[in-house]
Amino acid sequence: MAMAPISILGISGSLRQGSYNTMALKAAQALAPDGITVTIFDRLREIPLYDDDVRAKDGFPEPVEALRTAIRAADALLLVSPEYNYSIPGVLKNAIDWASRAPDQPFAGKPAAIMGASGGLLGTARMQYHLRQCLVFLDVHLINRPEVMIGQAPQKFSADGKLTDEATAGFIKAQLEALAAWTARLKG
Repeated sequence: MAMAPISILGISGSLRQGSYNTMALKAAQALAPDGITVTIFDRLREIPLYDDDVRAKDGFPEPVEALRTAIRAADALLLVSPEYNYSIPGVLKNAIDWASRAPDQPFAGKPAAIMGASGGLLGTARMQYHLRQCLVFLDVHLINRPEVMIGQAPQKFSADGKLTDEATAGFIKAQLEALAAWTARLKG
């Protein structure tokens, strides 16, 4: 029996033009098996610093509303992020803080996966565990395996940003397949 199409919203937690995490997200988009589409939300730079006085006075800023709408519309989420100071980059945490405010926070019940790339050996392990804690509070249903922690990222991507490491490509594809299966199971 064929699985229904699955739409995944991908978000990179890095603003850097040469970001290995954005490269990994684009690799996921290219490696997505049939029936799985990965759409990238690339407007984190436009989201202001979280200030609930702004929301209380004027509602959600337009880029935040666009993020909330995109999260709500997607079947699942793929968060791909670097690790800053052993944790979640501020730009990603800020976007999550904005998007998760009431009313109707869009993360609840959403299937998701986490991936990350770094120049070091651990490949964002600590960030991923911190992000999991935040997402558990928001009632996101994370897959547990396979974990994708891309260590030594500069050796795994070409100068033009293409993934060149076959093992990493296999892990990414396996994670997408697991996320799609989990999403189908939760939609049940």
